[in-house]
Amino acid sequence: MVNVDTVYQRVLALANKEQRGYITPQEYNLLANQAQMQIFESYFYMKGIRDRLEPLPNPEQDETNVSEIMGKKLAPFQTVQEVTDGTMFPATAGGGTVYHTGRVFLNGQVCHKVSINEANRLTRSVRHISTAFNQGPIYSDGFVSGEDIAVYSGSANQIFGGITVECFRVPATVNWTYVVVNGKALYNASDASAQNFELHLSEEDTLVYKILDLAGIVMNKPGLSQLVAQKETGEQTIQTQ
Repeated sequence: MVNVDTVYQRVLALANKEQRGYITPQEYNLLANQAQMQIFESYFYMKGIRDRLEPLPNPEQDETNVSEIMGKKLAPFQTVQEVTDGTMFPATAGGGTVYHTGRVFLNGQVCHKVSINEANRLTRSVRHISTAFNQGPIYSDGFVSGEDIAVYSGSANQIFGGITVECFRVPATVNWTYVVVNGKALYNASDASAQNFELHLSEEDTLVYKILDLAGIVMNKPGLSQLVAQKETGEQTIQTQ
């Protein structure tokens, strides 16, 4: 996790250094959650790209492998849940709302997704059924209203039991809690409602600058956005040297 107070103090220090004004706790909490969700949503975009570029697992993966890093960043939000009645994805998982679903399993075996038209074609032909199911169970989007998926294995009969799905919940809502001392807001870590960022520790810098960038847009402080642009340009220069 990334400490919510550490990020806030860095955001304030950079904003004050550039004389761009004070970001209140209320503004910070709003922007912090927006920044967290933007970073979280980007994981799935990047994961999709990497999965297409690396369709086959590499037995010699190391800590620098991008797909493995993405897996570690998503791991805190990932669980495998039962598919209700074998047709409906769960709405909640791991104490949060399901944001995205991944692989579907039948008794622990990964199911291969096909289109609804392909599923119809396969289940109408004995020859095609035999060929497809020798390669493992399949599933498609639901055929009827109220069903998310339809799973088949070994015959044209839809399967309703033993089906699970990989679920990714949304991060918990960030909350920088505080008490006012001598007119100044001070972080109150003992408050039960305090909540750190659930993102990977490597995201601390990204969070700081994304919050500053959002502050520059939302609170009409263009200097903050310029500061972020300068920082990103500097990083790109270093990376290309």
